[in-house]
Amino acid sequence: MQATVRTFDPATRSGTVFLDDGTVLEFGAPAFDAGPLRLLRSGQRVRLVMTGDEVTYVTLSTFPVPG
Repeated sequence: MQATVRTFDPATRSGTVFLDDGTVLEFGAPAFDAGPLRLLRSGQRVRLVMTGDEVTYVTLSTFPVPG
């Protein structure tokens, strides 16, 4: 699933994203830490992996997700 970064706090490594339908989802440090990223900026396109209703992995839209 792809989304656009809405907010990101580097101190907590958590943030929010907009899905393409406008829905806002939160992600926590575990989802950010699971990926290879060091920082996100508002407006960046990202790829998410979800488990149920929880974001479990965040990476850039051009990076592969674990499979």
